[in-house]
Amino acid sequence: MITKLLRKLLPPEEKIFFELFTQSVNNCHNAAKVYCDITRTGINEENLAEAKRLKRESTQIAKRTLRKLNDTFITPIDREDIQDLTSLLDKITKKISKACFNMRVYRIKGANKNMQAQADILVKATEELINIVAMLQKIANIKEASEMNQTIKALESEGDDILYKALDDLYSGKYDAIDIIKFRDIYKDIENALDNCCSVADEIVSVMLKHN
Repeated sequence: MITKLLRKLLPPEEKIFFELFTQSVNNCHNAAKVYCDITRTGINEENLAEAKRLKRESTQIAKRTLRKLNDTFITPIDREDIQDLTSLLDKITKKISKACFNMRVYRIKGANKNMQAQADILVKATEELINIVAMLQKIANIKEASEMNQTIKALESEGDDILYKALDDLYSGKYDAIDIIKFRDIYKDIENALDNCCSVADEIVSVMLKHN
């Protein structure tokens, strides 16, 4: 009984929450690469299966994180921050996976240049997200984390420009109503994923400022 109580009172072994965040953000980046590949080569059984696997893995990581949180009294950062980061990272992978699935559901055989450009930005943003998540343990290095945050914001802003250009093209009269709905849904899912990348980066900087 005493041993179990001590395990709950002591910080988690091997900084498990940071390890889980790392797994989750790597999952986001891998999902972004799968989507980027789909915009170049088209949807097939292999990349569709990988998108499904990454979505399931994201869910499992989130569940493991929350179970550990419920079983731990002392956490390295505030409990609500762990919950928020877990949820945001999970949402990124799920938004990207949804876009991958919709490529199949909507029977989109070839992505246009705007979709490819948006996918490229997403890969860069999730790659930068890996770096800023790694900074979470280095609470003292707020300056570097803030610079990474600004890089992600710049990428998200570039993504906004691509989205506006894509929507302008979409409503130009070249597409029928059904195609407009199809492409708009996919654009929006990737845009939401980019927005969540910014939210994760903002959350990390906020946590670091709180503990600095």
